[in-house]
Amino acid sequence: MRPAETHHFITHDGTALFYRHWPAPGAGAERALVLLHRGHEHSGRLQHIVDELGLDDFAAFAWDARGHGRSPGPRGDSPGFAASVKDLDVFVRHLEEIHGIPRENMVVLAQSVGAVLAATWAHDYAPPVRGLVLTAPAFQVKLYVPLARPALALWYRLRGNFFITSYVKARFLTHDPERIASYDADPLITRDISARVLLGLYEAAARVVADAQAIRLPTQVLVSDSDWVVHTAPQETFFANLGSAMKERHVLPGFFHDTLGEKDRERAFALIRAFLARLFSTGAAQRMPRQPLLDAHRAGPTYDEEQRLRAPLPALAASNLRFALTRLAMGTLGRLSQGIRLGLETGFDSGSSLDYVYRNQARGALGLGRLIDRGYLEAVGWRGIRMRKQHLALAMAEAGRRLAEAGRPPRILDIAAGHGRYVLDALAGLPQRPAAILLRDYSDLNVQAGRALLAARGLADIARFEPGDAFDGEDLAGLADSLAPNLALVSGLYELFSDNDRVARSLAGLARALAPGGYLIYTGQPWHPQMEMIARTLTSHRDRQPWVMRRRSQAEMDLLVAEADFEKLDQWIDGWGIFTVSLARKT
Repeated sequence: MRPAETHHFITHDGTALFYRHWPAPGAGAERALVLLHRGHEHSGRLQHIVDELGLDDFAAFAWDARGHGRSPGPRGDSPGFAASVKDLDVFVRHLEEIHGIPRENMVVLAQSVGAVLAATWAHDYAPPVRGLVLTAPAFQVKLYVPLARPALALWYRLRGNFFITSYVKARFLTHDPERIASYDADPLITRDISARVLLGLYEAAARVVADAQAIRLPTQVLVSDSDWVVHTAPQETFFANLGSAMKERHVLPGFFHDTLGEKDRERAFALIRAFLARLFSTGAAQRMPRQPLLDAHRAGPTYDEEQRLRAPLPALAASNLRFALTRLAMGTLGRLSQGIRLGLETGFDSGSSLDYVYRNQARGALGLGRLIDRGYLEAVGWRGIRMRKQHLALAMAEAGRRLAEAGRPPRILDIAAGHGRYVLDALAGLPQRPAAILLRDYSDLNVQAGRALLAARGLADIARFEPGDAFDGEDLAGLADSLAPNLALVSGLYELFSDNDRVARSLAGLARALAPGGYLIYTGQPWHPQMEMIARTLTSHRDRQPWVMRRRSQAEMDLLVAEADFEKLDQWIDGWGIFTVSLARKT
């Protein structure tokens, strides 16, 4: 047995999570395996994987996920599936910082629920790790009771979180008698799982399987063809959709769910060793070419999706009639809602509409109008927007903390601030008062509303609101002399424009404007569950045309930022996987 050290790391909400570290037998290992255990289990059950793989030039790390093993929290629970994905991002960054192994030299080997965590992380955060090995990913758990999932969702909505006990027997996980006995005798096995985590698992898995084209990391998928616990069809769909140029799938006949604990697991280990050898071989295609992402507005999956949404539907198609009725309802009865009326007048993506969504106060004519408005404000996209506002505040607080440590008061620039409410609300989280604030927007209406908000907040001595073109790179670069910003924000702007060339010009101008070591906060929209509804029923502030968006994967957005010489430091994302907020530093 390779001896393991035990440690803790502090995750994003201050919780200390437990992990094991198996140092490589040789000194100074520059490669690492990051192991993620199955649902209900813990890192101690991965010792045999480290030993039997026999990769002496790799260090190995494995956590006890929140609510499992020696990590704290109610057994089988988490604040949400997205919180656990964020835990993984913090864990890998911790390993890089504390143990000195670059993420580019890490491979994540994940099983079952852990494999869904890893795939979601790869989709939502676009981490620069070397690759993924996913075994029996639990993209769809077998629930043998009819209508179990909708019943769970309904009961969760009615009563809040509750726990479900797994009745899967160890003999249905593996044919290995020793693994069966150790599972049954292990006091750290967590038999329960919370409804919150299980429903979040389902939602994240459906999203990631459908949009696996956004995952560009080299990936190996091992499928256990006699799995009693999860369905294998979504694993096949995930692999078919996977966007990596280096991907492989292997079906292991007769294997149960515990792929790496099966009696004949050496067959799986041989495949993993061979994959790792290819990943680290000299001249191996370890990175996808950059240009397809930079040209994604001209060709590729999200371009194709955008063109489909721009094309009219057949006149008599049921979906076309449904969207026509929605537009009619919004243009008539919907006008009783103040939010819908504002969207119809200024565009649903306008600064005025977003400011209304941020305030989240249902208003309308008569009692019915207020009721309609509440339903409008509770749309998942608007809930995501409000969560994005919270994450922007967290990103600003983190940037402010770093600036304070360097003895630099914030000099804030927002190049498309709308009314500026989200920026001004976030000032309360800064450790020191900004030295200067410049908010800009192209819309005179937004500029006037923003100036009124500045006056109401008593910030006239340090802040001003000016008209400006967020895509004029030269104009932005000129702010280096007049403002010398060290914290720039771009929120909700680039998502509205498909053209990467325009975004690149804007980012290049910002990079020239920012002082050395300055920070950039930028947002993204890698996914949206209502893309077609928005395109077919809502109008944009731009000439009142249909609001058609092109999604950018997080990998695409991060690459555009990296091309402008920024280094990404951290990221936040809502529980629906819609909006991201990232913090980067000028390199």
